[in-house]
Amino acid sequence: MILDFLNWQSLILLSVLVGLELVLGIDNILVISLVVEPLPFHLRQRARRLGLLVALLLRILFISGVLSLVRLTTPCIGYFSVRDLFLLTGGMFLMAKGVFELYDMLFHKKKEEVKHHIGKNALTAAVIQIMMLDLLFSIDSVITAVGLTRHLTIIIVAVVLSFLAVLCYVGPLGEFILKYPSLKILALTFLVLIGANLILQGLRYHFPEEGIYIAIVFAVVVELLQMLYQKNHDS
Repeated sequence: MILDFLNWQSLILLSVLVGLELVLGIDNILVISLVVEPLPFHLRQRARRLGLLVALLLRILFISGVLSLVRLTTPCIGYFSVRDLFLLTGGMFLMAKGVFELYDMLFHKKKEEVKHHIGKNALTAAVIQIMMLDLLFSIDSVITAVGLTRHLTIIIVAVVLSFLAVLCYVGPLGEFILKYPSLKILALTFLVLIGANLILQGLRYHFPEEGIYIAIVFAVVVELLQMLYQKNHDS
């Protein structure tokens, strides 16, 4: 197994897979930030870590059953495969969550004191949501990785390395998003867009995901520049 890494081709492939996982992890950061938002501050990082850790273990088991990946794209209910059903369900969930959160944020005042009564059940629910959504977002990346190589060791190492990277910046970046209402609104808007894209994929309509990522980066850069402008002119 270690011999797989003793050549440049394997190292380049590993780098490509890690990069792929990190780029696709943008969706994860947005979703996780919004899932843990109702929790008290001291529970948010615990929810992130537990959810991602369980999702990592399940993803490794998922990758280990590489031969069953073929069945994910085989029609099982009408024209829909298991992958299609996962994408449709996850897309509808993300769209509904984004729309309801946007409505609640724009038209209702948040009651901070309610957070003091949030307990173990809310933490468990957040962990389960993070785990399930991470697996949802991993379907395409795992299928792509398997298409690039059948060396399971390389794929698993890439997943673990990208997991460690995400674990490092998911907390600070997530709290930064939640700190500024304008960034949270932006995240919710893109959550609806990501959900719509998942539904289109489930219906076998392919929309280039690169366009979504470019739009996310562009909108975030514009918002950060606006925040910097306001900070310099208000002081």
